Amino acid sequence: MTLKDVCVLIPTLNEEDAIAEVIGEFREMGFEEILVIDGHSRDRTVERARDAGARVVIQSGKGKGQALKEAFNLIESDYIVMIDGDGTYLPSEVHLLLDPVLSGRSDHVMGNRFGNLQKGALTRLNMAGNRLINFFFRLIYGVPLNDILTGYRAFTLEGIGRLDLTMTGFEIETEITVDSVKKGLEIAEVPITYRSRTKGTQTKLNPFMDGARIIITIYRMAKTHNPLFYFGLMGSIFGATGFLLGLYVAREWLSTRTEHIPLTILTSLLVIVGFQLLFMGILGDAVASMHQEVLREIYRNRKKR
Repeated sequence: MTLKDVCVLIPTLNEEDAIAEVIGEFREMGFEEILVIDGHSRDRTVERARDAGARVVIQSGKGKGQALKEAFNLIESDYIVMIDGDGTYLPSEVHLLLDPVLSGRSDHVMGNRFGNLQKGALTRLNMAGNRLINFFFRLIYGVPLNDILTGYRAFTLEGIGRLDLTMTGFEIETEITVDSVKKGLEIAEVPITYRSRTKGTQTKLNPFMDGARIIITIYRMAKTHNPLFYFGLMGSIFGATGFLLGLYVAREWLSTRTEHIPLTILTSLLVIVGFQLLFMGILGDAVASMHQEVLREIYRNRKKR
């Protein structure tokens, strides 16, 4: 395999101060296929990307997720490197991500920004949010990944083709990671450098709104990968609410002989629903485990051919 088999994918939005340098470094290393998918930049990003030698496509819709899905459909190279165009990642570290996929050891390689996080690259709020999201991911999916929101990744084209991506916003990195786990792709994580943003570029991520969407995405996708957690959490909430409400009803009756018939009925319903959800989670977990094993076996057989 050569670098001609690799496409460097760079999603951009108002990155005029950094994009030319990022593209230039990849071209100096010998990468010829560089695709910039631009989200309707209002500055000179598109012009500078073209001048630097990249193929530029303006996405048809809005959002990073939509841009990446559109770009994946345009790529024919056997391997893909995805990197943000804001200068926070080092193109010179690309081989850390490419080597595992080129050697066949991995289908999806993720750059762990916390391996060499430079001072000031992340605010305290973003740092705390990243830690929380990664902890939540590990808790649900049981995969020891440390940076599921990284924007520096490498894939095989076959691996990307197996993913069912639906997100249109910043949740796309989370969906890519989760669906890779669900589809049984071989995932590796390598430490990389993460720098402060190039002067003049601005983050498009809203720590609260986008962070909440990412956590909801992680939980929602657990329905088919870890049903026991998905339904168990809801069942626990219903059951605990019913239990606490039942304690109140029991205390009122024992102390004052006051009967709360509507609350008693509600207590029973909450507890019953809680147990039913927990039972659904147990059954779903058994089905999901068998389904995941079938998918992994199918994929292993394909790779042997």
